Amino acid sequence: MTATDRSIELINAAAQAAADKLAHDIIAYDVSDVLSITDAFLLASAPNDRQVKAIVDEIEERLNKELGAKPVRREGDREARWVLLDYVDVVVHVQHSEERVFYALERLWKDCPQLELPADAVATRGKANEYAQAQADGGAGGEVS
Repeated sequence: MTATDRSIELINAAAQAAADKLAHDIIAYDVSDVLSITDAFLLASAPNDRQVKAIVDEIEERLNKELGAKPVRREGDREARWVLLDYVDVVVHVQHSEERVFYALERLWKDCPQLELPADAVATRGKANEYAQAQADGGAGGEVS
């Protein structure tokens, strides 16, 4: 079994929304062969809690406005360190960069096929490392406004 067309549509819209809010390292996995509860996972991260929240808000607004999709569950809002949006067909994880490294969800799903994403989302790969290096060098990293 593979992710449905609707799941792919939701993943692509969510990935674009995350990229538009400067998320880091956006990646999506087709988990339909190993999980019966959802078709796909989208992972994204940000260097601070405020940006995590901005990314989540943008994803939720965009999916509702463009595709009429509302999450059945939203978890992790209070701390904004790891926010989960459950759309049944897809689950979106937006994590603070520290949580992303610690929990390493990519390691869990590495055997699942990656889904193609919009070019803007693909371009975010490696941004967390670039941001960390800029911070180490004393530079100001990109934050969402």
